Amino acid sequence: MDIDIKQVLISSDPSLLDMDAIVHFLRQSYWANERSDEKIKKSLEGSTCFGAYVDNRQIGFARVVTDDATVYWLCDVFVDESYRGHGIGKKLIETITTCDDYRNLFGILSTRDAHGLYEQYGFVRDHGKTLTRLPDFLRKV
Repeated sequence: MDIDIKQVLISSDPSLLDMDAIVHFLRQSYWANERSDEKIKKSLEGSTCFGAYVDNRQIGFARVVTDDATVYWLCDVFVDESYRGHGIGKKLIETITTCDDYRNLFGILSTRDAHGLYEQYGFVRDHGKTLTRLPDFLRKV
């Protein structure tokens, strides 16, 4: 499959989110496979959600929970398996970490995979699977 990364839309517009796709992907994950539909929907309500789209089809997702002052938590990140390896995850994480709302906040992420991806955007390993990201003003960018 050929994907032109320029044609991938990353958006935080809630009206574009495909709830069925999000539930399906999270049910396939190791971290959210036992969450109920209701719990998934409620978690989205308290978050800023970013979708990745190709031809109006949602192929990726990430959500951010924040106090809007000091820290954000990046979670539930996924890219549809058939679209992996085309830079979509990079574009999604880059969009979030460079966004004015988050770039000067501490970023937190807990995952057991894709550490290399997150490290490219300033996250660092902290005792195992937890990664933290310093705000731009504390990092040498």
